[in-house]
Amino acid sequence: MTGPVLIEICVDSVASAISAERGGAARVELCSGVGDGGLTPSAGMIEAVRSKISIGLQVIIRPRAGDFCYEPEEFEIMRKDILVAKSLGADGVVLGILGSDGNVDVPRTRELVTLARPMNVTFHRAFDMSADLFRALEDVSSTGANRILTSGGERNCALGAETIAKLVEAARGRIKIMAGRGIDESNAPTLIGQTGVTEIHVGTSTYVASPMLFHNRRVSMGKRQRSEYQRIQVLEENVRKLKLAVCLANS
Repeated sequence: MTGPVLIEICVDSVASAISAERGGAARVELCSGVGDGGLTPSAGMIEAVRSKISIGLQVIIRPRAGDFCYEPEEFEIMRKDILVAKSLGADGVVLGILGSDGNVDVPRTRELVTLARPMNVTFHRAFDMSADLFRALEDVSSTGANRILTSGGERNCALGAETIAKLVEAARGRIKIMAGRGIDESNAPTLIGQTGVTEIHVGTSTYVASPMLFHNRRVSMGKRQRSEYQRIQVLEENVRKLKLAVCLANS
């Protein structure tokens, strides 16, 4: 491995974004709805995070949970959300569109990439849901996107490491391959060495106690019981551990 490996941290709050920067991350991906795989954050959240960090800010553009085959109305929402992210100072956007056949929707993806400029564009893990990863690689490359986020079509990068390495080779420098899913300080050095990636995407969030003193034990607002009395947050020390592991792997 030559050159530093870029660390991108998935965040869904101002506090997590600040922790990611302090811990040594080079970039954050901002989203809401982490439990649904990430949804477009509000304009207020984008503006607040941008005002608090100086590292790269990527904003996910995903109007709903579920599949990546979008109706015309949803595509228009994505267009508008890209313009909002651009106006609020985001450095890039993260998106992905597939056809019902499981192939990349090249025309609409290319349209969004063009609309996003001068921001950079990541094609997210909709890529892993495609019918043929290597055809998808060529299709995404043709749209002008800057990078692909992938776990190699598997549940995590450890299982998909061999495929990720093949994707890096097949990309031939035309587009960056960023590994993401199931990466932490314990396996990052091995995965980087196995795959040859120069960028990794990591979700280091952990549960922290809520400052709420009163607990209504009769009611739960979500599917996970008593989630109202916990917060999911990126901790600075966890990012530092990851950064150290990556630096050691690169030394």
